[in-house]
Amino acid sequence: MKRLAHFGRRQQIVLLLCSAVLVCGGCTRTSPSEEKPDTPRLTSGVEMRDMSFRSASLNRDMLYRVFLPLGIGAGRKLPVVYLLHGGGGGYRDWSNYSDVSRFCQRGLILVMPEGNSSYYTNASARAQDRYEDYIVNDLISEVESKFPTATGRGNRAIMGVSMGGFGAIKIGLRYPQLFGFAGGLSPALDVPSRPFSIKRFQQWRQHRSIFGPWQGQTQRENDPFELARKLDARGMPYLFLSCGEQEGLLPANKSFAALLDQRHFAHEFHAGPGGHDWNQWNGRLGVLFEGFFAHRG
Repeated sequence: MKRLAHFGRRQQIVLLLCSAVLVCGGCTRTSPSEEKPDTPRLTSGVEMRDMSFRSASLNRDMLYRVFLPLGIGAGRKLPVVYLLHGGGGGYRDWSNYSDVSRFCQRGLILVMPEGNSSYYTNASARAQDRYEDYIVNDLISEVESKFPTATGRGNRAIMGVSMGGFGAIKIGLRYPQLFGFAGGLSPALDVPSRPFSIKRFQQWRQHRSIFGPWQGQTQRENDPFELARKLDARGMPYLFLSCGEQEGLLPANKSFAALLDQRHFAHEFHAGPGGHDWNQWNGRLGVLFEGFFAHRG
């Protein structure tokens, strides 16, 4: 009886903790990027603009940051690269933690949108969080109406780190008519299919609120592995993947690269020293952008 009573108390404690997590998980939080110092790294000859617009898909105002070359000649149109931040980050991350602005000097416009912790996906359990629609419908239309952008899939690329890397690869596969190149630095490609873990209950709960029930339709439609298995490789964007050898994401990235090989997708995969951080990602920017310049058509 003592053991049963002890077990009952433990169950109650677990339920109380889970309830607290659920309540906290529903709280509205300030974007992480607005809580941190803003110290953008700007190369000479590059202009920065912070923009806000009303997203019809999200029914709220959204922020994004733009890098573009100074003195763009009248009538000149430039390719656009959409840069997606990682989980726990915000729209300022790429400008504050990387030297990406230097690629504007080669005639690019760089767009860094706010993505919160959405995985750039239309959430299954939150009808108001249609983040994929916000990127592919609202943001592209907004950018192309405000900046001198060249149109057509060959003039659009989407890239990201971690959560943003997942978003870039997934959106590239789902919208090949929009993007000619999709790149992921340490992309969290296995997130939709990660199993339940009591040690990571909050993370699991967040993933299920976005990707829906286990093996459900929303999960399958947003799983890069499922997409690569069923889509025709012809007409897909060129895919770029890289991952550090000290990362837990390396096995998933290797498996995905092997699947792309098997299905004959145009792609490249790089593994090398480094962990899940901006030091490693900064070191990969050169090969990432060279891949874009070589395959943007």
